[in-house]
Amino acid sequence: MSTHNQIAILPSTLYVVPTPIGNLGDITQRALDVLSHVDLIAAEDTRHTGLLLQHFAISASLFALHDHNEQTKADILIAKLQDGHSIALVSDAGTPLINDPGYHLVRRCREAGIRVIPLPGACAAIAALSAAGLPSDRFCYEGFLPAKTKSRCDTLRELEKEPRTMIFYESTHRLLDSLRDMVSVWGAERYVVLARELTKTWESIYGAPVGALLAWIEEDEVRRKGEMVLIVEGYKDSAEERLPPEALRTLALLQKELPLKKAAALAAEIHGVKKNALYRHGLDKSAEGDEA
Repeated sequence: MSTHNQIAILPSTLYVVPTPIGNLGDITQRALDVLSHVDLIAAEDTRHTGLLLQHFAISASLFALHDHNEQTKADILIAKLQDGHSIALVSDAGTPLINDPGYHLVRRCREAGIRVIPLPGACAAIAALSAAGLPSDRFCYEGFLPAKTKSRCDTLRELEKEPRTMIFYESTHRLLDSLRDMVSVWGAERYVVLARELTKTWESIYGAPVGALLAWIEEDEVRRKGEMVLIVEGYKDSAEERLPPEALRTLALLQKELPLKKAAALAAEIHGVKKNALYRHGLDKSAEGDEA
């Protein structure tokens, strides 16, 4: 049974509203209701958001709020909220504040006792993680790596023994440099998934040990174009990853009849090893096969 009702917009409330990262069909009905009925929309780029609103036939007042003016313009929005206005906060794509403006405004709202209501919705980092095939029970979001080589390498060294799956955003122009530095600092075997142009026509998701991934990307310039997320395997002690040959043979036999996840679980139970290590081994072998 549907429980959807047209949303009742609350006064003196800031709504944090995710917008699509590519496919316009990913916007939620609740987001459309909020954008249609709030008094004001604070947008990272009013021209970009204007096109989105035009597509959905939404007429709204827009207010520019971006990295360069957020701290000074927050006072204006706080005053409007205190006067009873309702405001929606949006970024160019995805969930506001996730590598986008909005942190200062939200913090000021909470300090002033103004209600902040977050809407769930599109987020490139979470979409990429859900399809990467890497552990997702514990992960950390690291945003963009530094632009300069020394700072980037320093950051990678700090993260070298981070055990959680790591999520990075990366630009077209710095992708190769970042991957080369990962190879230099972490070695060529760290497993990395490149999720590119998620939800768009040319979406692709490809994973391999970082050295092999770098080579694969260098083969074709198209593979480094567009919006990109890197999902990086967390650090594992080499002793933890040492798998007995018998377990690997059992895994290979079971994979002929079963999906990798089930084959890894059974082989792990038979030989008393970690199923995640077997699963990772199976993914690595599949990646090597794809390259051939």
